[in-house]
Amino acid sequence: MGSEFVQLSLTPILIGVLAAVACAVPGNFLILRRQALIGDAISHVVLPGIVVAFLVTGTIASVPMMLGAAAAAVVAVAMIEAIKRFGRIDPGAAMGVTFTALFAAGVLLLERSDTSGVHLDVEHALMGNLESLIWFAADGWSSLLDPAALAELPVELPRIAVVCAIVIAATALAWRPLAIATFDEAFAAAQGIRTGLLGFGLVVAAAMAAVAAFDAVGSIIVIAMFICPPAAARLMTNHLLRQVLWSVAFAALSAVLGYVVAGYGPLWLGAADAVSAAGMIATVSGAILALACVFGPCRHRAGAAAGT
Repeated sequence: MGSEFVQLSLTPILIGVLAAVACAVPGNFLILRRQALIGDAISHVVLPGIVVAFLVTGTIASVPMMLGAAAAAVVAVAMIEAIKRFGRIDPGAAMGVTFTALFAAGVLLLERSDTSGVHLDVEHALMGNLESLIWFAADGWSSLLDPAALAELPVELPRIAVVCAIVIAATALAWRPLAIATFDEAFAAAQGIRTGLLGFGLVVAAAMAAVAAFDAVGSIIVIAMFICPPAAARLMTNHLLRQVLWSVAFAALSAVLGYVVAGYGPLWLGAADAVSAAGMIATVSGAILALACVFGPCRHRAGAAAGT
């Protein structure tokens, strides 16, 4: 039983947890800055960038994917500015038009391109391929100490682990100025803090997390994890550090519980097939947020603050 779990379930669970945490940490600051939909926007923008990078290079390696996503982000910013300037419409509307258009373009590119040789299609873009990330070389828990077996880990695991570590380390290093700028940008600027650079760095960190998580878990989890765990954590405390820790706990719980329920829940109910792990993880994160809305100790104060 232990050997089967290590081979089939350990790496998908770890990848899901790391992806959820990597998205949730910057998501806290996006929530507090009232920029929560930036996470949604990033997850839409990366799709056409990743598809174009694949079509140009013929590979789904990390560097081309990152460069493609970065190029798509630049195009998105240029489109938003052009729509605002020449269309004279609200910035939010310009963002909505740009991100939905780019996502639709990405879907069309996927459907019209030959991506049969790799795990890159519309379903993969939305739901990822978490269930298929099996550690074939594993033979029980002893494989965790076997260099040969560790070398055969799915590449998505070390990739998302590195990005998660970078996001956490960058947040820790920039904690004080980031916290000040998040709560009072004018005061932060008066103190000499480069608020524009901090905001840009926050978006870059969110983009890194989104791109690293995209291949394994798809855009559904990316969107959910940027918003649901931080929003639920906001309803649990008014202390920033505790909020971040709560969000990490909620993100990890969503990933583990969602994966388990997706795999075994239908069987417990008498069904023959499992359901999408990514979809269930996002569903569990939404359920946790709903519970926090009802029972969270800070729900009334958070609501009052949001209304001011």
